[in-house]
Amino acid sequence: MALPLADIAAPAGAAVAANEAVIPRPAEVVRAHGAFQLGPRTDLRVAAGDAGARAAARYFAGLLARCGGPELAIQTGGATAGAVSFARVRGLGAQAYRLEVTPQQIRVQASTSAGLFYGAVTLWQLLPPGRGQGAIGAQTIRDQPAYAWRGLMLDSARHFQPPAFIKTMIDWMAWHKLNVLQWHLTDDQGWRLEIPRYPRLTAIGAWRTPAAIPGVRKSSPAQRYGGFYSDREVRDIVAFAARRHVRIVPEIDMPGHARAAIAAYPWLGAAGAAGLTVSSAWGVHRRLFNLEPATFRFLENVLDEVMALFPSRFVHIGGDEVVADEWNASPAVRARARAFGIRDAGGLQAYFTQRIGAYLAAHGRRMIGWDEVLQPGLPKGAVVMSWHGASGAHAAAVAGYDTILAASPTLYFDNRQSTLPSEPPGRLQVVSLQDVYRFDLRDPSLDHAERRHVLGLQGNIWTEHINSPQRIEWMALPRAAAVAERGWTPRPRRGWRNFLERLVPMFARYRAMGLRVADSAFAIAAHTAGGAAGVSLSLSKQADIGRIRYTLDGSEPRAESPVYAAPLLVPVGATVRAASFVGAVRVSRIWSERLDAHTLERKDSHALQLCTDGIGLLLEPAAGGAGSGTPIAIDIMNPCWIDRGVDLSTGPRLTAAVAPLAFNYAVGADVGKIRVGDAQTADGELEVRIDGCDRPPALRLALAPAARQAAVTELPPRRLPRIAGRHDLCLRFARPRLDPQWGLDWIRIGE
Repeated sequence: MALPLADIAAPAGAAVAANEAVIPRPAEVVRAHGAFQLGPRTDLRVAAGDAGARAAARYFAGLLARCGGPELAIQTGGATAGAVSFARVRGLGAQAYRLEVTPQQIRVQASTSAGLFYGAVTLWQLLPPGRGQGAIGAQTIRDQPAYAWRGLMLDSARHFQPPAFIKTMIDWMAWHKLNVLQWHLTDDQGWRLEIPRYPRLTAIGAWRTPAAIPGVRKSSPAQRYGGFYSDREVRDIVAFAARRHVRIVPEIDMPGHARAAIAAYPWLGAAGAAGLTVSSAWGVHRRLFNLEPATFRFLENVLDEVMALFPSRFVHIGGDEVVADEWNASPAVRARARAFGIRDAGGLQAYFTQRIGAYLAAHGRRMIGWDEVLQPGLPKGAVVMSWHGASGAHAAAVAGYDTILAASPTLYFDNRQSTLPSEPPGRLQVVSLQDVYRFDLRDPSLDHAERRHVLGLQGNIWTEHINSPQRIEWMALPRAAAVAERGWTPRPRRGWRNFLERLVPMFARYRAMGLRVADSAFAIAAHTAGGAAGVSLSLSKQADIGRIRYTLDGSEPRAESPVYAAPLLVPVGATVRAASFVGAVRVSRIWSERLDAHTLERKDSHALQLCTDGIGLLLEPAAGGAGSGTPIAIDIMNPCWIDRGVDLSTGPRLTAAVAPLAFNYAVGADVGKIRVGDAQTADGELEVRIDGCDRPPALRLALAPAARQAAVTELPPRRLPRIAGRHDLCLRFARPRLDPQWGLDWIRIGE
């Protein structure tokens, strides 16, 4: 169990001083003596007629008020004693600023409106964390970004997020000086952008039906869900972002990831699409746009409306994961290919990309595509977004193309941040905060001219398994802060430990603004082992700063509580509570557990080992029943778990809790690698094998009691064979069909 992160105490006394707690870290800071006291009598001053300076001052004042500070007035005029002034100077870079703090006044100076805005954000972070007034240490900051592109991608195609949340995300991006939001608006699972000329795109394409679990009773039919953004909403969001110097880059996927559009207008498809629906499945789909003139007219008309809504110079067209089966099988597409002198599917995609890229270029826009678009004939103005690690960025830069690193897996934020059961659904691979922070954009094999093509980096938030704004915040923050620092701060000024220290007061700012952020780097991981003398308890955390403090008397851990230094021997039945502290500040939720026989005998899917490493996911069973309350860790290619070193000398009882899960994955030909059809009964069994998954089953637990239930069901207990010593148990499902798949939520082994 854990207390919400919002309950963490956050006094203004973190491990670093307030005037050190800026993220991303500035390029140059020169300290001085004294401090400026910012309070209700402080004036904000801007030059007459300078709209950018006034906007920066207004945003700064708004941040103070949101943190409980005074509402400061904005006056017209130059710098004066007791005031914060925002003014233009010549000679600084496009996003650079200079911030001078003396005991008498503060000056924010820049050559551009963006620089003034970033200076205002830094000034806010110099205040005591979570407060809207206080002392700011005297200093001079000279700052500018290392890279021009510092972005996040938000997938709104798979799950629609309300416009208010999009604005909230843009707001906290601006606090980190992130300046690009790539907005993923269309995919197989949804079309989210209103195109008045083609109303069926949203009437049909914006709605999907959740995948059903075969055989499970339901009280009512599944309801369609989804939504879309109207012209008015988009214009409002774009304007909101522009005021925060965040550019929104729309992504309209083509020629693949097109199923939602084809479901709306079947004539767009390369194969028959009668009765096609918006997909409820995750994975790589086969539906492609055809190459007919009418289809290109449709896409050009759509892009006309996209360009009218989004002033960004960049338009993203996707271009990834193009499975060519439909093109290869289509007589019409093959005929087009012959007419164009194209021999293969790769040539067809290159033709498609060139044609769309030329259309965008003719309208003054630059095309961006995922790294699959890097093929002969790609227009020179195109930008390549590298998601296959860094290899796509290297190839693009060598070929003379601008490129952005959005590398999987490190910059894919649907990967979980730790192995703790508190992580929300998503991919099973761990991409920790430290992994993101240590991601290196540098490619030493590139020469100076080639390195100039690397525009920056981007974290990607794919949302198939992240179905709420709260979970998006958890998966994005604080990893987005690491992206910001990698893109802004020069290499000599970066440091992992220092970043963690500055993150502590940043957490207080997140909380002051009502954000739900992950504490995974500081959260407590516990391992227990029972024995005759008591329970051996080991505690750990990812971050290498701070200390773990604990209590055994039921009270909450405090800064004065005992420090964990070595495994504890705890009496059976005791309740242990633990949390991470940096100085006097608690930086994690409270981990709490009663260490009784029931706890020691039970293991959830996170405590078991997956038998294989195919496609690992954290999947959420239906609420209720006998579930552990955590997502199930599963390899969907082989639902199989191992429990190591089980004492079978007494022939203990095994109890298992299982849940049927919809198999809604597009895995292509790999579906044939999944073992099915080996069940002994109509609903299947959970097989238990001893000392190897290739051994004959020692026990079979029939799944019939759980087969009609959506939630987790506890199966009747069965006795394991009595065998001397400790042995590994392999638990895997034998099922009569692919759908549903089965998840193992927890097991309990004991008397």
